[in-house]
Amino acid sequence: MEAGIVGLPNVGKSTLFNALTSSKNAQSANYPFCTIEPNEGIVSVPDDRLGRITKYIVPKKIVPAAIKLVDIAGIVKGASEGQGLGNKFLSHIREVDAILQVVRCFEDPDVIHVAGSVNPVSDIETIEMELMIADLQTLETALPKAERTAKSGDKEAKLRVEAIKKCLAHLQTDQPLRKLTTLDEPEAKAIASFGLMTAKKILYVANVDENDLDGKGPLVQKVREFAAKVGASVVPVCAKLEAEIAELDEADRAEMLSSSGLAEPALAVLAREAYKVLGLQSYFTAGEQEVRAWTVPVGATAPQAAGVIHTDFEKGFIRAEIYSLADLEQYKSEKEIRNAGKLRVEGKSYIMQDGDICHFLFNT
Repeated sequence: MEAGIVGLPNVGKSTLFNALTSSKNAQSANYPFCTIEPNEGIVSVPDDRLGRITKYIVPKKIVPAAIKLVDIAGIVKGASEGQGLGNKFLSHIREVDAILQVVRCFEDPDVIHVAGSVNPVSDIETIEMELMIADLQTLETALPKAERTAKSGDKEAKLRVEAIKKCLAHLQTDQPLRKLTTLDEPEAKAIASFGLMTAKKILYVANVDENDLDGKGPLVQKVREFAAKVGASVVPVCAKLEAEIAELDEADRAEMLSSSGLAEPALAVLAREAYKVLGLQSYFTAGEQEVRAWTVPVGATAPQAAGVIHTDFEKGFIRAEIYSLADLEQYKSEKEIRNAGKLRVEGKSYIMQDGDICHFLFNT
């Protein structure tokens, strides 16, 4: 699963990407389109539950969950018609599972804004409109072919035609597809290959200056108001500060965080929120060799979760032995959890819960 970082040029996307991935691979400069090809990086998802587990089960290694981030070049007005290499950049967005849109919420005369003035809601609306136009174009192109195939009696094509028509009608009301509630799961699957961009979940990243780290300024408030209307979340981040923090060693990092009044880097909050936006959750395995967070989609069954470790675990799944972190903190060890009758035995139909600590039994 991967999230794409998008935004207008010069809003801080590449600076944020470099800070998140502790990388210098993404070029960051004060002019549009300094990023052309997408940069990719893997980001750990900070989780204090790992530290809480290791108080009672001391491992040789701790492995957090991770997500893949893609830094996509700046989108400008007219991108859906090819402006600013827009068609190429839009194709990169089609390939990701969720969108992190960076919006500029700081004033700086030395940093060019492509629209001439700082207006984060206008920036959001510009990109949203370009994505909607591109989705309309995709669907309008796909409809005649789907209708021709449907005439032969192809059930999948008939379903695709109905889904396309629903999406087109919705987009023509100037609403993104993520707000379309009448599309059922079979219909969504029928058009999944189109990579419709406004159907993807979105998280707004408000890039603030160092005087507004909590994101309480008027520019961020406008973004929060907009996000509330569309059911999205907002994370304030000072990309410049976070990039500086990411380059420090642990001791200096803690000192800089403290002097900035931060309990943890804002990037930690962002990584966790991106994880949620992707519809992911973690379960844990814990032993002397390692304590590890494993990533599964919300709604995954126990065999599917076992398959994340190894495909043979899913194929030969017998049962899962599961306990909670609260149980571990109360009883102090797996042995005492078992003795207290708190170790649950779950079968193939069990739906994994965020934070489950598991052992899987399987046939080879």
